[in-house]
Amino acid sequence: MQSSDADANRKEVTREAVPSRASGRDVIAARTSAGVLPLAQALDRLRSPFALEAFSPLTGDPLLVVDLADPAPVSVGAVAEARATLAQLACPSVALGADRASGPAAQLVDRFDLVIGSAAELAPIVETVRRVPLAALALVQLLRHSEGLDVHEGLIAESLVYSTLQGGPEFAAWCATRNARPQRASSRGAAVLAQRDGDCLRLTLNRPEKRNAFSIEMRDALIEGLRVAVCDPSIAEVLLTGAGPAFCSGGDLDEFGTLADPATAHAVRSTRNAARWLAACADRVRAEVHGACVGAGVELAAFARRLAAAPDATFQLPELGMGLVPGAGGTVSLPRRIGRQRTAALALSGRSLDAATAHTWGLVDEIRPGTR
Repeated sequence: MQSSDADANRKEVTREAVPSRASGRDVIAARTSAGVLPLAQALDRLRSPFALEAFSPLTGDPLLVVDLADPAPVSVGAVAEARATLAQLACPSVALGADRASGPAAQLVDRFDLVIGSAAELAPIVETVRRVPLAALALVQLLRHSEGLDVHEGLIAESLVYSTLQGGPEFAAWCATRNARPQRASSRGAAVLAQRDGDCLRLTLNRPEKRNAFSIEMRDALIEGLRVAVCDPSIAEVLLTGAGPAFCSGGDLDEFGTLADPATAHAVRSTRNAARWLAACADRVRAEVHGACVGAGVELAAFARRLAAAPDATFQLPELGMGLVPGAGGTVSLPRRIGRQRTAALALSGRSLDAATAHTWGLVDEIRPGTR
């Protein structure tokens, strides 16, 4: 049987567009655009049997941006089909004008990966997708998949995706830009200080000279303290704080890429994961954060039942810039506080969220001056 012209064209596009390891990042970057599709046109493209190839970092455009305020009439059937396709799309999807969507179009809002208020917010997202399209795809697929999963299943899914990206070209490119640095133990004693005061256990991240960068040493010390809390019901409260100018500046970059292979790294996260222990006693955990709360600094704190922030606190998920996704539990903890779409927006934009906005979003429960 002879193939149709459309099928032949699709095969030709696939053959030409799937990049080699050497040239893939350049090919993908050249294809990324900030074009905004009117809703009617987007629905028409999403109805195509080749939609999953038309929107892909390998065979099409690695970003879909749709104007939901488009006044052109759309059918209920087309919207229903688009909802199903958006859930499977092999790239991030962004909705503009969601606040002005009406009729059937309003039924699409919750299926997009991000909802942004203006075209100005689009630029950093486009730039991220242009630089790391594979990580951007992995992030939104992970967040879609993790909706409805329990903490254990969500952390396993996060670790598997993180491990996959550790073996990918985007993380390798980021590692290649960094000079090797010697590993140094903390110069200030214990990486986490544990102090019992009555029925309260205070755990203080204690690498102030490195802005409490979350190292292997700190992870193990934090887990040790959390184990005590989990196993001792007489501890009514766990107070999580940070010493020095910042609560936690994220993962210790000097340790990134030092494990032998991604499979072993996944086994380590499956065995020793601070997020799992935090979740196990989360109803008794109160976090008080200040200064920079980056990567692990916000991902772990977000598990707490109560999260208080100093006015100078800022929150950021920088992992996409390294070709990775949040790997300290953030794809589990943050969506439970701010939802899947805002989590994706925070990660894909790379923006730093101030304390007031974090409070408005529900990422923090209160802003408390003097929090340290």
